[in-house]
Amino acid sequence: MYRKFGKRWFDIIVALMAIILLAPVWLFLALMVRLKLGSPILFRQRRPGRYSRPFTILKFRTMSDACDNVGNLLPDADRLTPFGQFLRRTSMDELPELLNVLKGEMSLVGPRPLLINYLPYYSEYERRRHEERPGISGWAQINGRNDLSWNERLSCDIWYVDNLSFLVDIKVLWFTLLRVFSQRNVQVLPRSSMLDLDEERRKIEVD
Repeated sequence: MYRKFGKRWFDIIVALMAIILLAPVWLFLALMVRLKLGSPILFRQRRPGRYSRPFTILKFRTMSDACDNVGNLLPDADRLTPFGQFLRRTSMDELPELLNVLKGEMSLVGPRPLLINYLPYYSEYERRRHEERPGISGWAQINGRNDLSWNERLSCDIWYVDNLSFLVDIKVLWFTLLRVFSQRNVQVLPRSSMLDLDEERRKIEVD
């Protein structure tokens, strides 16, 4: 019953309350992003959602548009500003995803929406992560986040799909808040410590 009906109503009620309560924070962060990084204020990117259907994820922008002498964007590490690092460390860049939740594209809890170019590299077992809506946080995020290997992260996603319940969602949200305040397992540049999934799987195929 919760999987089919209760989870969606839970998402709507909590997301709406969070948006209302955090409205002053949203306005302040939007102003700071505009002053420090310019426009657009929101970062938009296509990600695979439930049943692998693409949607546009929303985040506060964290990187500048700094380019080299010939107009090519500099690497992420060179474009990530101190303010952008602060947004990522505190997970405040994720706040606009509450709008994705209200639209029904995401859930408060679920497998994190990864990049579209990863889709061909999932095993049949790993593709089951798309049976549920992607989440702002998930089982992998409270069990190691970016410190986990890809196999471990994707296994956590499948565990959540198989064990989804109201109590599991409450547990994930509670431990997410604890980790946000402690900034535990947060990497502002996660790609600096591990290969992207497509690169890793291609490397394995070559080897």
